[in-house]
Amino acid sequence: MSEKSNKPVVNNYYLEPGYIFVATNPTSISTVLGSCVSVCLYDRKRKTGGMNHYRLPCIREKNIATANYGNVAIITLIRMMIHDGSKLKHLEAQIFGGAYNPSVSKKDIGRENILIAKKTLARERIHITSEDVGGRKGRKIVFNTDTNEIVVLKVDRLRLSDWYPYENDR
Repeated sequence: MSEKSNKPVVNNYYLEPGYIFVATNPTSISTVLGSCVSVCLYDRKRKTGGMNHYRLPCIREKNIATANYGNVAIITLIRMMIHDGSKLKHLEAQIFGGAYNPSVSKKDIGRENILIAKKTLARERIHITSEDVGGRKGRKIVFNTDTNEIVVLKVDRLRLSDWYPYENDR
């Protein structure tokens, strides 16, 4: 708690690609997305949340399965939330990212990343309350795990300095 008020102090956490974060205290989680996708889960009852950031849609080989893959990152995020005390029936999701830039890649990985999120959340019966996906623009997102508010900034190009630690041309 802040000494000046009864409101909790919000922590800041930058989520890198291939990682998952579940907040134990009110936290502002930020990340930068191109074709990658982030799923934000929020527990309506406990007022807490978590986020993943994955690069590729799917991996089938268990010995190399990591949070870089949507099918692993989404299920792991759900399990982490439940392990932290959430109940599946209280979770809701928001999905972000999945841009496609044909000048960067011939394959639309972003679309596949979006589809794996939607399929996995539907299979787990987690309602998607909001999404900002697809298109050609990258996104900077900030998720407040205490209020379930998310800010989305769309950008034409992602600079190296958009990634933490912020430097140079920012």
